[in-house]
Amino acid sequence: MTAQATFCATVVDEWVRAGVTHAVIAPGSRSTPLALALAARPEIRVHVFHDERAAAFCALGIGLASGVPAIVLTTSGTASTHLHAAVVESDLACVPLLVCTADRPPELRDVGAPQTIDQTNLYGRAPRWYFDPGVADVAMRDSWRSIAGRAVAVAIGDPPGPVHLNLPFRDPLVGDPGPLPAGRKGEAPWVVSEPSRPSIVDAPAGRTLVIGSWVGGSGFPVLTDARCGIEGPCAIHHVDAILRHTTLRPEVVVRAGPQPASRIVNEWVAASGAHEIVVSPTWRDPSHTAAQIAGGVKLGAPDDRWMAQWRAAGDAASAAVGEILDDPATATEPFVARALLRSMLVDSELVVASSMPVRDLEWYAIPRPEVRVHANRGANGIDGTISTAIGVAVASRRPTAVLLGDVAFLHDSTALIGIKQRGIDLTIVVIDNDGGGIFSFLPQATAIEGHTFEQLFGTPHGVRLEELAAAHGIASLTIEDPAAFAPAIQSTMTSGGVWMVVVRTDRAENVKVHQQLNDAVAQALGANEG
Repeated sequence: MTAQATFCATVVDEWVRAGVTHAVIAPGSRSTPLALALAARPEIRVHVFHDERAAAFCALGIGLASGVPAIVLTTSGTASTHLHAAVVESDLACVPLLVCTADRPPELRDVGAPQTIDQTNLYGRAPRWYFDPGVADVAMRDSWRSIAGRAVAVAIGDPPGPVHLNLPFRDPLVGDPGPLPAGRKGEAPWVVSEPSRPSIVDAPAGRTLVIGSWVGGSGFPVLTDARCGIEGPCAIHHVDAILRHTTLRPEVVVRAGPQPASRIVNEWVAASGAHEIVVSPTWRDPSHTAAQIAGGVKLGAPDDRWMAQWRAAGDAASAAVGEILDDPATATEPFVARALLRSMLVDSELVVASSMPVRDLEWYAIPRPEVRVHANRGANGIDGTISTAIGVAVASRRPTAVLLGDVAFLHDSTALIGIKQRGIDLTIVVIDNDGGGIFSFLPQATAIEGHTFEQLFGTPHGVRLEELAAAHGIASLTIEDPAAFAPAIQSTMTSGGVWMVVVRTDRAENVKVHQQLNDAVAQALGANEG
């Protein structure tokens, strides 16, 4: 129908005017009108994914790397349900995303028509805005640009996040667009009002500790990690190990930047009794201990003695960790996380999976400001890790690596379909311990009989990951000697294209290595304080 084709051409034109440059499409029939409109515009790079969940996380990765929403488009029915995990992550992580689900027209709903489900508010409260304009009607043509412009404006708003447009289309689904409604004058197709000035609070006087990112100037100890990308004389690393053993106690804690993955950090802050200020655009207080949540904070005068105590603790911990991980006899999981970030090219991107990889990177790696680190820590799921990395590589056009475990790799293995044709430089680093390694650190590991634990939590799969990669035309390197790891990373990233590097580890030994690192830091801190 001309009306449908014109509607789709109009909204795509408005998205192009708004700066949208990527669309991720999962094949389907009902979405034909919008898919054709997107493919017709050379300004839009179209990426096709067979799996809707992978498509959604690729679009999420594009928004994560660029700050500009990508369009993800599916057909009607259960296809649209597969986007839900990425929509939730987009919401909680404040990443812009334009979700377009094709739908059946009203007369085909609730009558047993195929590929028809209730898509109204399908993603609940996660979207910043949900809208269903109905089947395209020329009588409503003057609203089409406004709908498209509003979708982008809300997606990149304060805070950014997902927007869901549910778009019913009638047969025939193929047609030619007519003249488009005129766009508004000026460079910008719409105006986004400036967000209100964030509240700035004054921190009370006292021994102040910053956790996450810089705020309020230098001179204060900043407990930070690789995701924050902060280095310098105030940056304290290996925070998880330090806080297990330190006797230092703050009077004021300022939390800014990404929420640490470490349970120890979060519980230590909650139990510290300090005046806790959270700097965040959204409500973030899982421990219910924050005294203030604000858009910014003004700190008082730094305490040189306090800073020196934390600097000494940080240096002692760094020396202890480095002694174990910088020249190991075997390639352990903490070693892989630390060595990967150290080995990456300047101006590259790293995506790290939830579960143990993000923790090992947080606990043991040294931040490099010239490498951007991304992680889906809004909802903290392992969903779509490879797909997110593809999106990051697509949007950044920079060499990219992704660090994940074997379960996360298998969970998103459909992202490998057609990956060699995407024109990206991606090194997939897989820690293969034949199952779910993080569960070995939880109470279940000692409270549950061995066979049952393995059945329900260890979940060994026995898949040869290199053979799965080879089925998709991906060359892989299997690392046994830790000395070969850094050269392998540098070689694959310099060569370009898609590679996989596999490091096999043992789950039980991994627990022992973490305990060894914690014991070494405890001893170093004890000697330092003594």
